[in-house]
Amino acid sequence: MSEQARLVEHSALELSGLIHRREVSCVEVMAAHLAQIERYNPVLGAIVALRDGDELLAEARQRDDELAAGRSRGWMHGFPHAVKDLAAAKGLPHTSGSRIFADRVAEADDVVVARIRAAGAIIIGKTNTPEFGLGSQTYNEVWGTTANPYDPSRTAGGSSGGGAAALAARMVPVADGSDNMGSLRNPPAFNHVVGLRPSWGRVPEPGFIPYGSVNGPMARTVADVAQLLSTMAGPDAGAPLCIDEDPASLSADLVRDWAGTRIAWVGDWDGYLPTEPGVLELCESALATFERLGCEVEPVLPAYAPQDIWESYLAWRSWGNLRYADLYEDPATRALMKPELVWEIEYGLRLTALDLTRAAAARDAWYAALAGMFERYDFVVAPSAQVFPFDKAVHWPREIAGRPMDTYHRWMETVVPWTMSGHPVAAVPAGFDRRGLPTGIQLIGRRHDDHGVLQLAHAYETASPVVDGTLPPLLTGEPGGH
Repeated sequence: MSEQARLVEHSALELSGLIHRREVSCVEVMAAHLAQIERYNPVLGAIVALRDGDELLAEARQRDDELAAGRSRGWMHGFPHAVKDLAAAKGLPHTSGSRIFADRVAEADDVVVARIRAAGAIIIGKTNTPEFGLGSQTYNEVWGTTANPYDPSRTAGGSSGGGAAALAARMVPVADGSDNMGSLRNPPAFNHVVGLRPSWGRVPEPGFIPYGSVNGPMARTVADVAQLLSTMAGPDAGAPLCIDEDPASLSADLVRDWAGTRIAWVGDWDGYLPTEPGVLELCESALATFERLGCEVEPVLPAYAPQDIWESYLAWRSWGNLRYADLYEDPATRALMKPELVWEIEYGLRLTALDLTRAAAARDAWYAALAGMFERYDFVVAPSAQVFPFDKAVHWPREIAGRPMDTYHRWMETVVPWTMSGHPVAAVPAGFDRRGLPTGIQLIGRRHDDHGVLQLAHAYETASPVVDGTLPPLLTGEPGGH
């Protein structure tokens, strides 16, 4: 392996140390990642709107000059970073994967992007996402489809699929993403990386209603996820629901003792959720890692009907998507929408005030049921996905194990309960099937216990036989499999 290739293998924290000790230059780091992008991105389609390489190398050279003068912008000083194309990064395309906004260029950074930039990152471009982030399959008519590094004929998941695939292919050190219906959980499962859906308000969002989506980090190690979360998190005057706590504590003290920790395994909710053969078995095999850590794991279900969670989620989700109603009302822009977005808006338009009142009450009841569960258990574990990565030409699975899916997103129902509760959720790898396709598990913690979730994820990562940093076959030249 060449020295340049070795650079992209480092974790983000390792890379930060090398840069700040001046053992490698920011120019070398940028050149190594640009070479990785040039080699693998044409196959994967993970990074879009890539900036000119000479300009990026010039910015990296400036970062080296700053270090030589004794000034560091932060732990991401000189890092190449690509922003999910749902977020605004000043001067870069901001298409949201939609033909409606194919020519839109951001005039300013979103808050999380500004924080990443302030930490020293060089924004190199965007990462691909499905149109308006809808659906856990990353394809759109602006940038195309994102493929999976473990099998480029298959999907990388979504909606943070571009970021997860770029991580797995070592094209970026860390990645930002967002999650409404598993977009920081399904792509990590499909790409054998780590993600975190933070607590409501941990990463600032504008508005007074927590519809569903939160911003959060992905990386190849839990420590890197924690460090990026510390960068993205923290209060902001424009976010009325934000958590007012010091974000630096989120990445500190990840090691602790787990003896006697009680974990509830919900699995497929006693057969309620259909799963592709092999998914549940791999997830259940991962539970042994927690037992080796000293945890007590037992199968148990919350005292709440999962179908009721799903029904209330549909109302909340479609209500939130009514922000696109003006685009729907215009026949010209409606014609540019994918069918799934049209379905979301039309579902939302049929909702009444009474429907929303009942959906809010149902959400409160579900939260209360889960709070009761957390009186007896410290964490909950669930599958991150119900299927393995599927053909990237398929927009969404029409059935799982012979059971038809009645909506375009029903196949990801395993993530919905935790979206609706607002609890922090880490997504970690659970292993590979015989075809070399990955899957993962969700680690759900108590209200606002993002740090505890990261600690458990770190312990799992350290003790798990499947979290070993093995490269995707695409990068090693192997014919496939794991």
